[in-house]
Amino acid sequence: MQDKKHTQSMLNGCRVLDLTDDKGALCGRILADLGADVIKIEKPEGDKSRNVGPYYQNIPDPTKSLSWLAYNLNKRGITLNIETREGRELFVRLVRKADFVVESFPVGYMQGLGLDYPTLSEINPSIVMTSITPFGQIGPYKDYKASDIVIMAMGGFMYITGNPEDPPLRLSVPQAFLLASAHAAAATMIAHYHRQISGMGQYVDVSAQQCVLWELANAIPLWELNQIILKRVGSYMSGRWTGIKQRLLWPCKDGYVIFFVMGGIAGAQTNRRIFKWMDEENMAPDYFLDFDWENLDMTEQTEGMQQLIEEPIANFFLLHTKEELYVEGQERGIVISPVSSAGDILADPQLTARNFWIDIEHNELGATIRYPGAFVRASETPCVVKRRAPLLGEHNLEIYKEELRLSQDIISSLKQDGVI
Repeated sequence: MQDKKHTQSMLNGCRVLDLTDDKGALCGRILADLGADVIKIEKPEGDKSRNVGPYYQNIPDPTKSLSWLAYNLNKRGITLNIETREGRELFVRLVRKADFVVESFPVGYMQGLGLDYPTLSEINPSIVMTSITPFGQIGPYKDYKASDIVIMAMGGFMYITGNPEDPPLRLSVPQAFLLASAHAAAATMIAHYHRQISGMGQYVDVSAQQCVLWELANAIPLWELNQIILKRVGSYMSGRWTGIKQRLLWPCKDGYVIFFVMGGIAGAQTNRRIFKWMDEENMAPDYFLDFDWENLDMTEQTEGMQQLIEEPIANFFLLHTKEELYVEGQERGIVISPVSSAGDILADPQLTARNFWIDIEHNELGATIRYPGAFVRASETPCVVKRRAPLLGEHNLEIYKEELRLSQDIISSLKQDGVI
């Protein structure tokens, strides 16, 4: 990072109208961190994602949803019922001065309101509209509803997650629509770049199922290169050539570490070093002290031989903490990585050195909450977090009175009629 201060962000001067619920909120958060003025638009009664837990101090309350606070950080917020004629008229006025519209309604909802991309592009030809749905805008599943577990299953992720003797598993924290939101933000930025060249906006159709599928980074090439179908192997990985199980996740004295026994020249140095360390502590089996590691051919490796190698390592790890294994491993040139808990991550010196964590004051809660900060550091166009997530309708007057020039009487009437 350079010492000089910069005030311009990547999306400085851009405006996003965010109509998403929890299926797409992270997309708007990313665009906000990149500097866009993101206006979160909710129904007058509030977005349903305000009722998604966990909650601050475990008190179920729409104002205390930690999920809401996290994914709507850095946004402004207004209330607007676009299902009313007056609401649609106000939304169109906002679209005229906007750069992006992001939504996660069911397929056909925006078209039914006369607010689909063809209509909005006539109003503002440079508008980029991004839709985030479970299965996308076309295809036989386009009208299907889906939760996280459905998308993780139909995207193939659950097939490779879990133990082989057990049913498929999903990750404990919902991931499918977070992945979709991240993909949506990237695609929206690409559309923005195209607009800067051509002057024209475009429609971005994001399928959460497809986004999950793209996360199977090792499963697809494993078949293409070796005709092996990757399956659930729990704490192991499936051997690339013989299909034997190779342990990745190892229990230790206070948690788990990641370590991988490799064959050939690539793995010989690491294997020698760890068995030398084990020998110093009288834990190396005699039959491995003079083992020919350079000629350990994983294409010919058997399950029994692999167990002979891994068993003494497993016993050795159980006598050490993950910190001991990591620090000593670094000193010895052995690639051992600790599996961090939430507490470990919060205390991680690397993240602290990069000023990753930010403290945001919440007067409405009487508390200060620590958040993950910007996902990237840019020397010329830094990400900046300016505000906490908005309260319900917090910026109505800023938008309706100061920007759209509505009188207080009209604003009061619109509120009474359930429009805002």
